[in-house]
This record gives sequence, C-alpha cells and structure tokens, in this order.
Amino acid sequence: MPRAVDGTKHKDRRSKILERAKGYYGRRSTNNRVAKDAVAKAGQYAYRGRKERKRDFRKLWIARISAAVRAEGLTYSQFMHGLKLAQINLDRKALSNMAIEDKAAFSALVAQVKAAN
Repeated sequence: MPRAVDGTKHKDRRSKILERAKGYYGRRSTNNRVAKDAVAKAGQYAYRGRKERKRDFRKLWIARISAAVRAEGLTYSQFMHGLKLAQINLDRKALSNMAIEDKAAFSALVAQVKAAN
C-alpha cells in the first residue's frame, strides 16, 4: 500500500496545528515541524497556568483581607480564627469582595469576630 504524503487526514492534522500556532513568531507559525513543538509547549504552559491561577487568586484574596483587617486592628490569622469561633462560614473570595465593596458590613463582621475572640 503506498504511503499517503498529501492526503486529507495528513493536511487536516497539519492545518489544525498551524491554526493553533497562529500569531506565533517566525517559523513557529508557518513551519509544521517547529509549530508542533511550540503548540505542545504552549499546551503545557496553559495546563500549568490553570493550576497557578487558582493559587494566585487565593493569594490575592488573602492579601486584600489582611489589609482590610489590619485597618480594623487585627491580623489575618486572628481574624480567620475568630471567624471559625463565631461559626461564620464565608470563603476568602466573598470576604475579599466584602472588604472592597461593602466596608460597613465588613466592619460589622470584624466586630463579631472580636466579640468571639
């Protein structure tokens, strides 16, 4: 059976890779051999980035909560411990959002935490 060099499946596979490599610099966007490696590496970075995004957002929320709580005279760890004692179950994303958008409600929450400590 002869070897298919320019068959439909072969072209589809190459065009799929080149489509994903669109916008890359130099031969990475035009040469199949180089584009294949670039697309594979980009996929690895994307996979890793999806994990890192979760870590980065958690860090951001903690930094925002910490800054807002320090203005109220507590540390982040004292605040989180007080939330547990007061049996207030709010995640860090909600607490961060509250600290930014609704300062009065956040101050009331800090008062509850201080009472629980």
